[in-house]
Amino acid sequence: MAKLPKQDELLQISYKPPKTPWMDLPVDFKPGTYCHGAKGKDLQAVGFPNARDWSPGEEDWKLPEEWKDTVLAGMADRLGKYRSFRLFMDVCVRCGACADKCHFYMGSGDPKNMPVLRAELMRSVYRRYFTKSGQLFGRLAGARDLTVDVLKEWWYYFYQCTECRRCSVFCPYGIDQAEITIMGRELLNLLGLNTEWISGPVANCYMKGNHVGLEPHTMVSNIEYLVDDIETLTGIHITPSFNRKGAEILFVVPSGDYYADPGMYTCMGYLMLFEELGLDYTWSTYAGEGGNFGFFTSNEMAKRLNAKIYAEAKRLGVKWILGGECGHMWRVLNQYMDTWNGPADFLEEPVSPITGTKFTNATSTKMVHIAEFTADLIHHNKIKLDPSRNDNLRVTFHDSCNPARGMGILEEPRYIIKNVCNNFFEMPEDTIREKTLCCGSGAGLNPGENMEVRLRGGFPRANAVKYVQEKHGVNMLANICAVDRVALPTLMDYWVPGVGVCGVHELVGNALVMKGEKKRETDMRGEPLPERSAEA
Repeated sequence: MAKLPKQDELLQISYKPPKTPWMDLPVDFKPGTYCHGAKGKDLQAVGFPNARDWSPGEEDWKLPEEWKDTVLAGMADRLGKYRSFRLFMDVCVRCGACADKCHFYMGSGDPKNMPVLRAELMRSVYRRYFTKSGQLFGRLAGARDLTVDVLKEWWYYFYQCTECRRCSVFCPYGIDQAEITIMGRELLNLLGLNTEWISGPVANCYMKGNHVGLEPHTMVSNIEYLVDDIETLTGIHITPSFNRKGAEILFVVPSGDYYADPGMYTCMGYLMLFEELGLDYTWSTYAGEGGNFGFFTSNEMAKRLNAKIYAEAKRLGVKWILGGECGHMWRVLNQYMDTWNGPADFLEEPVSPITGTKFTNATSTKMVHIAEFTADLIHHNKIKLDPSRNDNLRVTFHDSCNPARGMGILEEPRYIIKNVCNNFFEMPEDTIREKTLCCGSGAGLNPGENMEVRLRGGFPRANAVKYVQEKHGVNMLANICAVDRVALPTLMDYWVPGVGVCGVHELVGNALVMKGEKKRETDMRGEPLPERSAEA
């Protein structure tokens, strides 16, 4: 990992446009601003082309001889297949409404991180080869040839986009810039140009069912380890089931929730809640990943990885699927699943066995978000909560991009937090809900070697957290995304020291009063409960 810059260095942001025209400005592959290249073994595992080891920092990217024809043929294929792609190539008037909405532009001042210009990197090639004006007038029409330097520019900037879609909220023409990034990455993947942190998890998920390549018995032992911690905390022994046929519900979570800190506390919250409810559910060790890094490579790969969830639901004979706190799992499910893998006619319309609520929004996907499920329980007074157990926390909520903008999960997590915490504070209005700012590490940008660009991209979110920290003493940032729970702690430690990160169901687990539990001494992190601290 590159040496971490100091805060005052990163804050020296210039928004003054460079004197050199953007088409003539070469890419500077500075350590800390890009990820390692994909490994050949991972590309080979999933059948990606041009599988080999390569490095973005080297001059030779080991491209196939006919690389240019491959990219242009791939672009032609996608222009014919996706009407939205051609529309987005044609209708942009470069008004700039999106320019200052991208957190990477806000944090870097690099004009090529303006969504309009990032799209122009591809749109200029589209004009050159697929429009009469570009073929006749070339650069005068905003067209340029596809060269190795242009290809490298694509790679550099398409992997500095988290596909969060914030820019799309402000576009007067409704252009979804994330779809352009997705198409750009698809074309790069035709040449084996991916990153290690995307291709590795994709290969693991394809072969093992989860991003980190855990074997089924390892997943089970990890969850059983959390069960032991719950018993120490509450005195209650939980026995979760795995791969059990005939269960009513298949429960799917992001793998970060059963092996990584702080996601494991969120997982403990799930386990405690389900035990208290007596829920008839099972885990699958073969669909042990709700996340979908395939979404950061190509639509086809995302489709392949999404299919495992429904294949397991069918094999186990469950009625419907309940999903945990994840980001891209929910964008894939709500915006793409029916086209790729649906409809899931072998499952039933989800109905809560506890409240009888029909989740009509999941009539087609047959999959319910845990925030919807838990908010419904609280609304019907089906669980006993003691919010004072979270009184040591002053909480704000980060709307994770995919569940918020991609699914519309906005109020349910807030409703839960307000019922399990006594101290909740919103960040400024233009940084939350549909306008939420990204963590800066989504879409596969969350390893360590690109730390500078992650800190720059996450700065706008951190700045909003700093505002509520200074105004309200906020010390905890809650969210409903596994990538956020991995990425935000580093961001907070750097920009807003003193603010922790948690999942919403960690707060639920702390507040949940379970039948037969012993008197709790600590929260799930082993910290003394507020009332115990006061007594001491």
